[in-house]
Amino acid sequence: METQEKTSTSGWAPADKDEVIVVRNLYKSFGNNSVLRDFNVTVNAGENVVVLGKSGSGKSVLIKCIIGLLKPDSGFIEVLGENIGEITREELDAVRMKVGFLFQSNALYDSMTVRENLEFPLRRHTISMPQQQVDEMVMNALEDVNLAHTVDMMPAELSGGMRKRIALARTLILKPAIILYDEPTTGLDPITSREIIALIREVQYKYHAASLIISHDMDCVRMVANRVIMLMEGRNYAEGSYDELLQKEDPAVKAFFD
Repeated sequence: METQEKTSTSGWAPADKDEVIVVRNLYKSFGNNSVLRDFNVTVNAGENVVVLGKSGSGKSVLIKCIIGLLKPDSGFIEVLGENIGEITREELDAVRMKVGFLFQSNALYDSMTVRENLEFPLRRHTISMPQQQVDEMVMNALEDVNLAHTVDMMPAELSGGMRKRIALARTLILKPAIILYDEPTTGLDPITSREIIALIREVQYKYHAASLIISHDMDCVRMVANRVIMLMEGRNYAEGSYDELLQKEDPAVKAFFD
């Protein structure tokens, strides 16, 4: 298979052309708290990869480093062929246009209607377009999450599950090549969690987007993951499909499946 002719200051070799996220030898500490210690992960085009770990294990820190919200202490991060540690702010913004980020808190603007929330990334990241086109993109995104009827509602009028789906619609409106999900089912009741899980799978099939999903919800992991990375003690402790990890006798791995 062909490889890209690219090198990095970390000394890491070129990425495979199908790899849309590559993380190698990543370290990140906060004071004396070492969160990521030589962590490695790759995500291929169209693949759902779940990073599984306990609360506080560094999962959210990982995706914030990937999108450039946090600067790692050392290591190599490549997203869609761009070395995140070496590109300019303008180049980073261009990468972010192709990467959707579903925050754990949803991060909707309370003072804006659903329509205005979805219009926001279009106004910020794209050139001027006719209002009719904007309206069509907003409605298409809402239809993807079965919430077209909420277009003129305020976030406070929506249930927790509906807010999560609106946040996903806002993520989808720019048709990202990659989606980063930060604990997408946390705080949701079981029925709503299953709806969000179904939407994550539908997004993969409909848009062929690659996804890195941070979770400790084992139902979510089982239903959406093509591959699972176990983040323990800051490292990639184990990797495989859900069924492969389920069969492991390692007590640290089995603890997640009991």
